[in-house]
Amino acid sequence: MFENLKAPEADKILRLMASFAADGRTDKVDLGVGVYRNPQGQTPVMAAVREAEAVIAATQVTKSYVGLSGDPAFCEALRGLILGDAVAADRVATCATPGGTGAVRQALEMARRVSPDAAVWMPTPTWPNHPAIVGHLGQTARSYRYYDEATGGLDRQAMLADLAQAKAGDVVLLHGCCHNPTGADLSAKDWRDIGDLLEMTGAVPFIDMAYLGFANGLSEDAAGTRHLAARLPEVLIAASCSKNFGLYRERVGLCLAVTSGPAPREAVSGLMAHLNRQTFAFPPDHGARVVQTILSDARLREMWQTELTLMRETMNTNRAALAAALRDETGSDRFDFLATHRGMFSLIGADPEQVEALRRDHGIYVVGDGRMNVAGLTPETTPKVARALALVLG
Repeated sequence: MFENLKAPEADKILRLMASFAADGRTDKVDLGVGVYRNPQGQTPVMAAVREAEAVIAATQVTKSYVGLSGDPAFCEALRGLILGDAVAADRVATCATPGGTGAVRQALEMARRVSPDAAVWMPTPTWPNHPAIVGHLGQTARSYRYYDEATGGLDRQAMLADLAQAKAGDVVLLHGCCHNPTGADLSAKDWRDIGDLLEMTGAVPFIDMAYLGFANGLSEDAAGTRHLAARLPEVLIAASCSKNFGLYRERVGLCLAVTSGPAPREAVSGLMAHLNRQTFAFPPDHGARVVQTILSDARLREMWQTELTLMRETMNTNRAALAAALRDETGSDRFDFLATHRGMFSLIGADPEQVEALRRDHGIYVVGDGRMNVAGLTPETTPKVARALALVLG
């Protein structure tokens, strides 16, 4: 069976992780892997998570299965966190998934089942797993212009021109906040204009909400998603708790579908449960129960939100410090856009050869397309990184 099998090309981020681990230099800096790090360079367990786990350990009496769509209390808690009161709960179908990636996969699989000929429109660039999953499912992929490399910001007019070509039933992928890999987010006006286009074309938005709370705040980051959910009859959403709850290895995700009413919601809920059954049966529960425990307890929720604010402010401080250091090193403002971006990632404008030079000559690891994780910076490493970027990028 396997004699002629050729292994798929290894994921570039996983290759980077292996290369970093094998590097013996003590001053190496990992700005590639997408995890949050505190100023001490650690990815800590949040205090609210520790307390929630203690509550669960003391009170949980069984490890038996929960439903195919996950614990309803978790689904409802996360639905409320994301959508608030933007749309009636009886219009929203939900199912728990293994991480945000599982939610992306289930949402796209659901779209493929319902509209097999629909195209999926993705921004250029986007998270590499988006086109990989679309390709794996055999869906038609379309791209729309998003990022202006010259300014480090949104290519707004080009984006709107491309999205105007989407057809009824097509799926338009949007990043809810903290665009990965660019860090360049949509403004409130951009969300309104996209809503105008989607209303006109009949295309369905699919919002990947992987970093809720990492940009400007929970309600601020959800505002665009809530606007579309309140305005349009159908919206798909994939949510992750890996970053904002620090539950990377627990694989906590939620797939949501805003429908036109209670009757279609029931049908979509049934399809979601069916897809879960065919893919992984019952979704994991421990991390989901941690999230539900935190969100349902006022004291733990406040503790979590305080920690989340600190994480967000740390990343924004890192951005400002790196932009200032680069201004000093280069004598120009060409990197000032880094301070205006939000979330963990930005593109530094490096080609593969320059990325290799950063690794080889300076021990600084970024992804091959020039994506840098600003959450990997510390006050001690920022000057070194700025010097290296100024030398390599010119």
